[in-house]
Amino acid sequence: MSALLAVIRRDLLLVMRRKSEVLTILFFFVIVTSLFPLGIGADTALLRKIAPGVIWVTALLSTMLGLQRLFASDFADGTLEQMALSPTPLTLLVGGKIAAHWLVCGLPLVLLAPVIGLQFDLDASTLGTFILALLIGTPILSLIGAIGAALTLGVRGGGVLLSLLVLPLYIPVLIFGAGAVYAQSVGLDVGGHFSVLAALLVLALFFAPWATTAAVRIAIE
Repeated sequence: MSALLAVIRRDLLLVMRRKSEVLTILFFFVIVTSLFPLGIGADTALLRKIAPGVIWVTALLSTMLGLQRLFASDFADGTLEQMALSPTPLTLLVGGKIAAHWLVCGLPLVLLAPVIGLQFDLDASTLGTFILALLIGTPILSLIGAIGAALTLGVRGGGVLLSLLVLPLYIPVLIFGAGAVYAQSVGLDVGGHFSVLAALLVLALFFAPWATTAAVRIAIE
């Protein structure tokens, strides 16, 4: 656990030295979601209807902005090779980097969710569902995205390839995350949506670190 926390702390310190990257993600999320209410106008019924899809798609794209840099700098300076040679299991170290990515790219979106939701005239219960869906769904985005980031290490044009690899895998999270918010807004049961999201999170937590580690080993070899 000390090695895991050390990796998380290291990555967070590096991010604090490049605050523009974090601000870019947050500004992208806020600006894109704010454009829809401005463009559509004061039709609150329409805003409430499109809110789940708009906010989830924007959160998905915002998360992807930080994926390409998840392993790239450590791959370039040889840090990944040192991690692979260390006595600590590489899977644990990779898990720390994924956790740091979520803290930087996922958690801020969850904290901004109430402000964004108010722009779409979402009520308190729908906002609560939306925050909980993001809290479960955004770690899945980081875990799945880490696999794509590891597979495209050192590949020219890796950003485009990363999008092609990751976006299809994000579709179930998008469907059930937005579906939970929409179901709550129209008075339907949301238990099924959260059950599927929780199952996806458990599967991602179990398989994604191992798959990412295997891809990282292939890249550094």
